[in-house]
Amino acid sequence: MSRERSTTFSKLFLERAAGLKYYIRRLVGSRDTADEIVQEAFLRAYEHADRDRPVGPLVYAIARNLAVDHHRHERLAPADALGENADPYVVSNAGHQSLESWLLAEEQSALLKRAVELLPPQCRAAFTLRVFHCCSYKEIAVRLGIAEKTVEAHISRGMRETFRYLRQRYQLKDEGANHG
Repeated sequence: MSRERSTTFSKLFLERAAGLKYYIRRLVGSRDTADEIVQEAFLRAYEHADRDRPVGPLVYAIARNLAVDHHRHERLAPADALGENADPYVVSNAGHQSLESWLLAEEQSALLKRAVELLPPQCRAAFTLRVFHCCSYKEIAVRLGIAEKTVEAHISRGMRETFRYLRQRYQLKDEGANHG
């Protein structure tokens, strides 16, 4: 199983590391920190994976938790640096705004993820490759083995359905409902 496990993780790393690094970099604000977190997430997932659970979601969950821990540590670090003379209200209040912004971004990210998960599989694949991995229509067509026009249709549908889901979730008026 060790060889099979290594192959599975190598394949997973090749397929998802870049996207995961991008996601984590947006959370922590540093390319180097994101690289470290992703590397640690894959290592921990490798150590704790079992046959009954899919490995991809485990890696993402571990990476997200490591990013939360990093954010918490960064927020608390100024208090440690100021020592006993620190005013706890000022220190905790300084970190409050960034934590609030981070939590809002997390909620938005979760909503977007849910909207994308609801797309049909091939549409989701094309949409994800275009929006999150910045692949060209031609690259997507080659990867998925479909025509560029089909890629264009999938991405258009993905945008339309994702926006529709977000509008409904936020209870916004659907201004384009009669046009598309």
